[in-house]
Amino acid sequence: MDSLGHVNNVRYVDYLQEARVDMLRVHAPHSGTENLAEGVVVVRHDLEFLAPLVFRPEPVRIETWVTRIRAASFELQYEILDEDAEGTRHIYTRASTVLTPYLFSEERPRRIQPEERATLERWLEPEAV
Repeated sequence: MDSLGHVNNVRYVDYLQEARVDMLRVHAPHSGTENLAEGVVVVRHDLEFLAPLVFRPEPVRIETWVTRIRAASFELQYEILDEDAEGTRHIYTRASTVLTPYLFSEERPRRIQPEERATLERWLEPEAV
């Protein structure tokens, strides 16, 4: 938290990691993404800060989906948001992360396996052009 009571910008990357791990470990257990949950590296993060997130005890919602799947990488998009009682969405941050599967024992990237691709495709929502 910064001196104005806002969540510090560095903390947002932690939020993205928590959402990503939750997506791959909790929402897709035993579905072909076990290796993705443990063995990926971040290639790039992009964050767009739209509104300050002020510290409060209530959690925020993070929506996460896949926008691109390539031979050896995939991209996740995120929105960190709240929704009020009327259903109006208040988006604090939009972000994306490019990840690549990685063989840590061999210190090199690897291709996405067919079962991993099939699972990632369940969350695929390509970006509008």
